Amino acid sequence: MRRNAKLMAGAAGLVLAVGATQVLPGLGLNAADHLDPPGRTDPSVDSTPDRAADIADLYAWHTDDKFNVILTFSGPQATDQPANYDPDVLYEINISNAGNRASTEIPIRVRFGRGSMTDEFGVQVTNLPGVSDALVGPVETDITKDGVMVHAGLFDDPFFFDLQGFMETTDTGDLSFMADRDFFAGQNLTAIVISIPRDRIENGDNLIDVWASTARFGGQL
Repeated sequence: MRRNAKLMAGAAGLVLAVGATQVLPGLGLNAADHLDPPGRTDPSVDSTPDRAADIADLYAWHTDDKFNVILTFSGPQATDQPANYDPDVLYEINISNAGNRASTEIPIRVRFGRGSMTDEFGVQVTNLPGVSDALVGPVETDITKDGVMVHAGLFDDPFFFDLQGFMETTDTGDLSFMADRDFFAGQNLTAIVISIPRDRIENGDNLIDVWASTARFGGQL
């Protein structure tokens, strides 16, 4: 798995972070990294990091009949910390399937909020292909509608990386990675999991590009 740097840009009170990946049969995937840029998301640099808007990784793959995508954010964090549901952050998973790999044919938008009659959080997902209206339901549970499944909640961080080996390698110039040493083991993050019928995403022989962004309402750099 290759890592793909995230970008941040501010305009009209909007803070944007982006991560990207491709769905290519038999090939690896690109993924965004954690705590980047450090000036906005790394607690060792900023004492009030914007964790909710910090993309961790983006994963996309398909089975015989499903297209699956997972957007993770707000991590890594200790397992005794709660999930991060921020109503002021818009999560967008962009899917391009028309051959122009810079276009967005399917912009899936996700937001969190509290119920009007309860203090518990829920999730709203719009622009899901083949789904009438928005998909709405509680977090930490599978929500299904018109053949699509969404699950938003707290998960074990799936990314594997030997951070200690990386630091030792950069300090000494000697390759010091260890296959059984994972900095992200035993840490959590918040994730949005979406499963869509594959035939709603595919468009002939065109490549499928997937990237994600976060936007904070009222934010600024």
